Amino acid sequence: MKNVTDSFVSLGYGSSAESFGFNTDILATNPINLSIVLGVLIFFGKGVLSDLLDNRKRKILNTIQNSEELREGAIERLEKARARLRKVEIEADQFRVNGYSEIEREKLNLINSTYKILEQLENYKNETIHFEQQRAINQVRQRVFQQALQGALGTLNSCLNNELHLRTISANIGMFGAMKEIPD
Repeated sequence: MKNVTDSFVSLGYGSSAESFGFNTDILATNPINLSIVLGVLIFFGKGVLSDLLDNRKRKILNTIQNSEELREGAIERLEKARARLRKVEIEADQFRVNGYSEIEREKLNLINSTYKILEQLENYKNETIHFEQQRAINQVRQRVFQQALQGALGTLNSCLNNELHLRTISANIGMFGAMKEIPD
């Protein structure tokens, strides 16, 4: 390495007639060297840098495209989920309304059947009361009739003599015989 540097230095100390050589003054030669290095880097590194940037650009675009596809898929799934939610909410509302309607129907049916049962019980009660009234009336009639009959017999027995008694019995037998001949 020292040989290379020496050869460059020796070129710089050559005769003044020769204008070509290396200037070892760093401050004077730095912008020239930098521009040469940059020119070489740009010329040779342009392809590599371009490829790197193109690859990175492609990766970014692919990532963006994948993100867009995922976003569209997520939006689609979200819309489907919202549609299912709306459907379930509608069904829940229908079940709720139908449930309330069914409860109201059952309530009305129960009230109606209770009224019918009460009405039947009222009818049975009225029939029983009517039957008991008729039975009581019949019992009272029988007692009144028996008392009237006993009173009449007592009066007849005290007022009747034997001859009148025999005529009354004969008349009553005749009436019973006539009643017997009348068909029912």
